[in-house]
Amino acid sequence: MRAARPRLVATDLDGTLVRSDGTVSAYTREVLLALDRRDVPVVFVTGRPLRWAAEVFEHVGSHGLAIVSNGALVWDVAGERVDLERPIEPELGLAVCRALREAVPGTSYAVESLRGIGLEPGYLERYPMPDGTRRAPIEELFDGPALKLLARHEDLAPQEFWDLAEVATEGRLVITWSSTSSLLEISAPGVTKASTLALLCARLGVEARDVVAFGDMPNDLPMLTWAGTSYAMADAHHTVTEVADRVAPGHDEDGVARVLAGVFGL
Repeated sequence: MRAARPRLVATDLDGTLVRSDGTVSAYTREVLLALDRRDVPVVFVTGRPLRWAAEVFEHVGSHGLAIVSNGALVWDVAGERVDLERPIEPELGLAVCRALREAVPGTSYAVESLRGIGLEPGYLERYPMPDGTRRAPIEELFDGPALKLLARHEDLAPQEFWDLAEVATEGRLVITWSSTSSLLEISAPGVTKASTLALLCARLGVEARDVVAFGDMPNDLPMLTWAGTSYAMADAHHTVTEVADRVAPGHDEDGVARVLAGVFGL
């Protein structure tokens, strides 16, 4: 008997659905539109902040929901409004910042909120920042609930920085990473791509077994282990390949779209 087709698709963006040049190919766009016509929601589940995720919202389909900032925010694309917010409270965030900096000198911070991003003076960004981006000490930046705390170190390797941070912060916040540089992405307690996707699916009446998920980096691991069927991209981080059920072609080969075309008989 043929296995039931998934009822919902959850996909990461960078390194997964989006090509190296930052585009979504015409082929991928057609596959997403075909699924939308079949009433199969394709939920973008990304570490990107809202300001950056919005660049690809035109491809999200008529269901119009996206999970951004590693699960800290569900955004109603069609309504252009917050659907669900799961932020870090300032008191806890600042306590973790102090503990991490004490344990790992040289750590610098940035804070993402609905208002935008704020950076410490010593935080070296890798991408252009919006005009008017605030620069201040972390005590001034963390003046309200934050969707994501970013911690950067210029001398440590990513895995080493992550390991040290996990010990220093004692599990008070969720730490992950998706960058090739030593940049940690820190979320509120219990907030991951998976936990927010589970909340969204429960509302839609979709069980984990009916979800197919795609990803390529450690911040995708909770989502891939939660979903009924999971795919690592061919060029994924080794930890992702180790836990995923299957491997899809690379993101520059439209791997997500090619798998979905086969699964849904497009």
